[in-house]
Amino acid sequence: MATAAIGGSHLVASTQAGAQFGWQLVLLIFLVNVLKYPFFRASVSYTISSGETLQQGYNQMGKGYLLISFILNNVAAVVNSAALLMFSASLLGYFLPFSLPISWLAGMVLLASLLILIAGHFAALNRVAKVIMVLLVIATVAATAVAWYQGPVAPPTFASPSPWTLATIGFLVVTMGWMPAPIEISGITSLWLKQQSQTQKVTAKSALFDFNLGYITTLLLALVFLALGALVLHGSSEPLASGGIGFSHQLVNLYAVTIGEWSRYLIALIAFLCIFGSALTVYDGYSRALAEGYLLLKGKSDVPNFLFVRWLLIVAAASFAIVLFFKAALLAMLSFAMTLAFITTPMFAWLNHKLVHTAAIKPELQGGLWLRLLSYTGLAYLFGFLMLFIAWRWYL
Repeated sequence: MATAAIGGSHLVASTQAGAQFGWQLVLLIFLVNVLKYPFFRASVSYTISSGETLQQGYNQMGKGYLLISFILNNVAAVVNSAALLMFSASLLGYFLPFSLPISWLAGMVLLASLLILIAGHFAALNRVAKVIMVLLVIATVAATAVAWYQGPVAPPTFASPSPWTLATIGFLVVTMGWMPAPIEISGITSLWLKQQSQTQKVTAKSALFDFNLGYITTLLLALVFLALGALVLHGSSEPLASGGIGFSHQLVNLYAVTIGEWSRYLIALIAFLCIFGSALTVYDGYSRALAEGYLLLKGKSDVPNFLFVRWLLIVAAASFAIVLFFKAALLAMLSFAMTLAFITTPMFAWLNHKLVHTAAIKPELQGGLWLRLLSYTGLAYLFGFLMLFIAWRWYL
């Protein structure tokens, strides 16, 4: 879950939040992560208590609930996978001694992802995710410590613009859309958790500990990336490029110039690990979720491996087609994906809230009154801000 979450939301949204507004959005990013917590935790609470995935739970509530999830997952799978594929491809180009079109780079990343997932399946994904997370945490903390020691690039007299204006609502929506991840990732987490439970003993305590560890890691790294943006990029007068390879190279260059030339490939490695790890996990997760949803709608439950591979290839082909269409505008593609995630998030949050509060949840996973209040508060925030965004777009 952490590997799926730490990607575009951190490297793009958190870093841009710090780059544009300094430290002013620290509290917002913290609150967004906290308010979405109950809806992600539902994957652990329901799956460990029932032995079923969230989608199986939606199906028990009624096929209409499952159909809503399946339709939204189809859209999210293609758009989010395409955004991460394009970004990871642009970062891959940084390590090559020659220039290649973004479509070629995307094809290379996609082929590597498919080989890992089809050849190694869940075990390979699990091992790769752990390696990526360890390297990512070490590299990110090291870079932030150096940036903190160097001090902010912004001069003492620099006046930071305010993020609390009507003009910045769109940016705030983009920031919150993938922070820490689209909530449909919770359904994917429940699939992974069920898969894990079939190969090893998973208790309620161990599952909740693993989830909380991953979630807290995503929260802390979101704040760390904001700190990097605030220290290294805030106050820089150079506008960010919108092109794929141009944006990733410019981002790495700005970090390297400020922190030191020695850090250039460290920052590039951080960025690539972030995005490739996310791309790998969402390709696996969305494909599993779509395969399961498809069979549940047909009245079946067990997902054969060939069906997972079929959906994986469908998502891969559709996302690659979108990359070919958006290849000249990386930031536009990422912004579109994050905005879409923000719009669909309240519906997935409501589905998880309804499921957990109607199902039989083990006492050690119920969380008590504080979790229930946090869940209602989170729903009010998500639907309230969605209404504000719709009103803003309507009158813009």
